[in-house]
Amino acid sequence: MLKVVHFITDLDTGGAEMMLYKLLAVWQLESSISSTVVTLMKRGSITDRIESLGVKVYSLGMVQGGWPTLGMLLELNRIIRTVRPDLIQGWMYHGNIAATVATLFLRLSLHSVRLVWNIRQTLYDIGYEKRLTRLLIDLNRLCSRLPSKVIYNSTLSAEQHEGIGFSIKRREVIPNGFDLQRFRPDGSATVTLKRQLGMPMDTLLVGHISRFHPMKGHTTLLQAARLVVDDLGEQNRVRFLLIGRGVTKQQDELVRLIDELELSPYVSLMGERSDVERIMAAVDLVVSPSSWGEGFPNVVGEAMACGTPCVVTDVGDSATVVDNTGRVINAKDYNAMAREIEMMLLNQEKRIELGDQARRRVEEHYSIDAIATRYQNFYQLLCQL
Repeated sequence: MLKVVHFITDLDTGGAEMMLYKLLAVWQLESSISSTVVTLMKRGSITDRIESLGVKVYSLGMVQGGWPTLGMLLELNRIIRTVRPDLIQGWMYHGNIAATVATLFLRLSLHSVRLVWNIRQTLYDIGYEKRLTRLLIDLNRLCSRLPSKVIYNSTLSAEQHEGIGFSIKRREVIPNGFDLQRFRPDGSATVTLKRQLGMPMDTLLVGHISRFHPMKGHTTLLQAARLVVDDLGEQNRVRFLLIGRGVTKQQDELVRLIDELELSPYVSLMGERSDVERIMAAVDLVVSPSSWGEGFPNVVGEAMACGTPCVVTDVGDSATVVDNTGRVINAKDYNAMAREIEMMLLNQEKRIELGDQARRRVEEHYSIDAIATRYQNFYQLLCQL
């Protein structure tokens, strides 16, 4: 059985972390790959779920913004020499560098091992990134000929990274995959959610699921929401449900913007949830208003799998994923976003039609079983070379 060690920053809920979890779940069920996970920082909210699969998780204990200590490097060396994997997989910039160091340690012991990186964001303007992230991107660029392959989850991400000097010869594009049993249409979800939230049954629900970060476009969405409420508020009940890590009443910047736009009666800040599949199936529409940084947004694929149509910005491969099952607008264009949201909300028949098409598109192109098989075949072929 192929042995693979995955290096990732932490295991808090996020796109890369959830993709890793979904892959591990398939591989463990099929007993096709023996997996180990090493987090650079804390264990995170999905660690228990990964360990429940029978996957060993190690944590090096780095602090955010800090650098690895000698003790951490010694622990990394101990872990990697104990497991002695056939392949080491880095996830995102921090994980890629850690995976590279681990590979060098193992090769010093004359153990043959393959190194693979995984990059999951686009690079519209490196100036958007924090200083430390910019340094890591540059270090990844300088080292990008060391891995056997670099997996990107979107073609645009590959093109943008190669445009700043990443090795063109290392490219491998594998999109995200989705659990079609967990994320699926649920006819009872809408009534249940509205009862729980104390909303009238004729309320129209718009969902946005992402952590709070400038790249995720909360400002654009709220500006669009103001226009939608102005146009539809008197005729229809509209509620925007904002879900994700940091999306709470304790987020002063977000609350201040909602107050300035006088949107408090129309916006619910729901924080991080473990039942996002139920919420996605319950809402009438999901919006992905990201300004930059997305590669292949998980939220869009998950909503589509639930039979919920999406309005997305043309960031990363969002337009490719949605295709003709939703609506695509330019990033930060809140006027266009408001128009598309209104058109969707006012045409129930069209929403249902697009939702059915969205579900079929995910079934045909992005099921997690098919994507996990692509990863497995890719790993096995690479280790045979």
